Amino acid sequence: MLIRAFADADWQQVWPFFDEVVAEEETYAYPRGLTSERARALWVEPPPASAVVAVEDDRVLGTARWGPNRPGPGAHVATASFMVSPAARGRGVGRALGEHVLAAAREQGFLAMQFNAVVETNAPAVALWQSLGFAVVGTVPEAFEHPVHGLVGLHVMHRRL
Repeated sequence: MLIRAFADADWQQVWPFFDEVVAEEETYAYPRGLTSERARALWVEPPPASAVVAVEDDRVLGTARWGPNRPGPGAHVATASFMVSPAARGRGVGRALGEHVLAAAREQGFLAMQFNAVVETNAPAVALWQSLGFAVVGTVPEAFEHPVHGLVGLHVMHRRL
């Protein structure tokens, strides 16, 4: 698996699994009915944000994006988002992307990384981020409407870089 900078042509492979993951409504609070163009604008932002893809045999398995969590005095803390194709889950794609993004954010001078909204019922993601040194620093109760579990919390997770 190779992790490389996102290229414009990658969106053609990212969009189908992006749309599928968002439609599941289990991990992301993106609005329903996003067009491909609007979704791309949300995911691939201009600098100082960055985006990468994980590829194998020219097939995109997952993607990640990161940048400053807040502007100005908060810009030393990064935030990031990750999305793995359902067909590639369980293959270490999320871990590889996570490790890559943590190293890149550190190299770019960020002092910490904060995830603002990890759905508490997303046990694989919570376990992954904890294994990579993140701690749950708070949970916003009933902040996410899960299609199976109803109203569940959103974890705020943090780690120093």
